[in-house]
Amino acid sequence: MGRVEQLPAATRLLLLAAAVEPTGEPQVLWRAAARLGIGVDAAAPAEADGLVVLSPRVAFRHPLVRSAVSRAASPAQLRTVHGALADVMDPGLDPERRAWHRAHAALGPDEQLADELERSAARAQGRGSLPAAAALLERAVALTPDPGRRAERLLAAARADIDAGSAGAASGLLDAADVGRLDEMGRAELERIRARIAFVTRRGGDAPPLLLSAARRLEPLDIRLARETYLEALEAALFAGSRPGDRGVLEVAAAARAAPPAPGPPQASDLLLDGLAALLTEGCAAGVPTLKRALSAYRHSEDLRWLGLAVRTAWQLWEYEAGLTLATRAVQSARDTGALIHLPLLLTLLAGATMLTGDFATTAAMVEEKTSITAATGSPPISFAEVYLAAWRGHEGEHTRLAEEMLEDAEARGEGVAITIVDYSTAILHNGLGNHGTALAAAQRACASGETISSALPELVEAAARSGQVELARPSLQLLSELTRCSGTELALGLRACSLALVTEGRDAEDLFREALDRLSRTRTTPHLARAHLLYGEWLRGERRKLDAREQLRIAHEMFVSMGAKAFADRAARELLAAGSRTLKPRVESGDRLTAQEMQIARFAHEGLSNQEIGARLFLSPRTVEYHLGKVFAKLGIGSRTELGNLIPGVAGDAYSSTS
Repeated sequence: MGRVEQLPAATRLLLLAAAVEPTGEPQVLWRAAARLGIGVDAAAPAEADGLVVLSPRVAFRHPLVRSAVSRAASPAQLRTVHGALADVMDPGLDPERRAWHRAHAALGPDEQLADELERSAARAQGRGSLPAAAALLERAVALTPDPGRRAERLLAAARADIDAGSAGAASGLLDAADVGRLDEMGRAELERIRARIAFVTRRGGDAPPLLLSAARRLEPLDIRLARETYLEALEAALFAGSRPGDRGVLEVAAAARAAPPAPGPPQASDLLLDGLAALLTEGCAAGVPTLKRALSAYRHSEDLRWLGLAVRTAWQLWEYEAGLTLATRAVQSARDTGALIHLPLLLTLLAGATMLTGDFATTAAMVEEKTSITAATGSPPISFAEVYLAAWRGHEGEHTRLAEEMLEDAEARGEGVAITIVDYSTAILHNGLGNHGTALAAAQRACASGETISSALPELVEAAARSGQVELARPSLQLLSELTRCSGTELALGLRACSLALVTEGRDAEDLFREALDRLSRTRTTPHLARAHLLYGEWLRGERRKLDAREQLRIAHEMFVSMGAKAFADRAARELLAAGSRTLKPRVESGDRLTAQEMQIARFAHEGLSNQEIGARLFLSPRTVEYHLGKVFAKLGIGSRTELGNLIPGVAGDAYSSTS
């Protein structure tokens, strides 16, 4: 800072103008400098000292230099510089930055200027810049002379701060609004915002009753806002979770079910609220049709607020493609708008979707990004994707560590969904390891968690069947059959067929396994397809059809190896050896091993499907299929589809270096 103080006065004023105008546009800086009577030669001492670069963009040597320059300025100097910058801004081209600088040049309260800032904030929100909107609204509060209007703007600024990831700042604004002049509507909204802060900062059991109370208070005042608050309460209740005897989720769902209908044609969020409330209170037949309409509506809706809940709903309905599409869109929207408070959960959901394609490396990269954002925003840790990834990879030690951390944190905050996820992931891990008794106990706990449609049901059935306790699987199979019929997706029906095959005998069992493979091959959920090959191969070995068993088990083994699912790969390897295979060394070297998706494409290509047909089967464009086939040919050192049969497991010949 001493180096700055030694600069000429004109140079220091120029640096101050550069420090408070963050866009780094030199043309704006020099126009403001001319307004302040500063010549171009004033820049030379600062540039010579290495403090700042003024071309092609204005950039300080270090952020601390910028902040030091601003802190050293007097209030009068700051007002002068902001005033000059406001004067050189074009109100037609850049109204928000002009209003921002005018606001910081003001000597005291100014309703006209506060109103201009409020309009600028609305424009910023409209283009998706939530941090900018929050900053503009906070400045509008400082310039508002009327106590009533000031309290209203405090609420608006608090809402913007929450969405921008600044829950702490929002709490301070609410404290100020609480002592202001709020009418009944304002008081109800203050209650709602406090409840939202409780949810985003803790995700625990205290948020659902707070949001439910706010929704009921808002009902006679603003039914649209009340319905949004019911949806928030339902989302919070689903995070808090429930165990047998706990009425939390059902209480919120029943209240939402009894709420007045949406005014006018239902929006996507209305369909989501009505469908979830019906699903939770009356069952899948009542709720699933409306929820499918909601998911369809969200594909085209401009309302991005509830995309995270829509994605979670898609997973529960086994609507994999809808969930993947919405998760991708939600993450992009959160990045574009700066909605950091929502981004960790949305990245977690997208990571989960990516994991089910078998692309564990990309999943891990998303987890790293999520972790850094969580640390930056101070929001509660959300380790769902990490614990699932450790389970699918078969990393027992890592899974145990993550599970213990999650349970300790979740129990402290009252976040029941995390406990359910630990149980579900534990079932996946131990089914892979072959510890089916442990998997069964974990799956039973997960399925008893109160979730209406549980992805853990197939884990329970497999664990019960493999541990010789088939009777324990039958109630879960009955529920699974009912839920998957309501869903009707290829993924749901494929999982149902595979689960039914495990408790069926003879030709009927084989027909079910083949149905499962057919349906799951039409999805991109590669790990589920690989497990169907594994289970079918195990069944074939039990039927003493070793040659047929080896074919299915080799496919499963190579798919698991290619995606990095070690425990399941080892399980398939043990079965292969038991079926008479003498070695498991694949011909494709590890450095050039095909990914799980490339393996699927290669098999379909060898079967004679065109690029367009493969794309339709895997939900890819023909050009994308062509690109992946090119990678397959390069990795295998071949030039045509006819050569695939000698090198790809499961399409022809022996994929391993030994004979059968």
